[in-house]
Amino acid sequence: MSDRSGIFAGEDPFAIARAWLAEAEQTEANDPNAIALATVDSAGMPNTRMVLLKDIEDGAFVFYTNYESAKAQELEQAGKAAFVMHWKSLRRQIRVRGTISREDGPQADEYYKSRSLKSRLGAWASKQSQPLDSRGALMAEVAKVTAAKGPNPPRPPFWGGYRLTPVEIEFWADGAFRLHDRFRWRRKESAGEWEILRLNP
Repeated sequence: MSDRSGIFAGEDPFAIARAWLAEAEQTEANDPNAIALATVDSAGMPNTRMVLLKDIEDGAFVFYTNYESAKAQELEQAGKAAFVMHWKSLRRQIRVRGTISREDGPQADEYYKSRSLKSRLGAWASKQSQPLDSRGALMAEVAKVTAAKGPNPPRPPFWGGYRLTPVEIEFWADGAFRLHDRFRWRRKESAGEWEILRLNP
């Protein structure tokens, strides 16, 4: 598209997303990789929460969570999700919609090992999304897990990754007088060819 230049240039949307994230890492004060992840439950009620995006692959976006959490149950049931990354410092955002699959193999093991010991133990201790009597009860569970699992705990069987393979990606940048720039990349299936359109703001 003739006017798709500058920050929107390129034929690979994942490369563009990585470039935008790298730029945001220099300007955002906290968690430049934060995404607002949207799911839907079995009754069709939508849900959203902040999650940290951990990888932008050549064909997908990867994040990690407890497989017994509400978000995981909704991801598994629907098999699809959406998210938005917004960077206030850059006045840009990326919106993504697509299908969901688990990342439950060596890649998840490697990411788990890269986390701090306290985070690894916390993954064992927290029964994510379940009722909790008190913070004291949670800290007692952390102490119990620390004694049982030691300094090199394995990845819990109930904790791992999800890969969102997009069928739609939209790149948005703030424009003067609210005349924003928007380019939507869309394909009918996860391995199809991209159609790129400029959208009205």
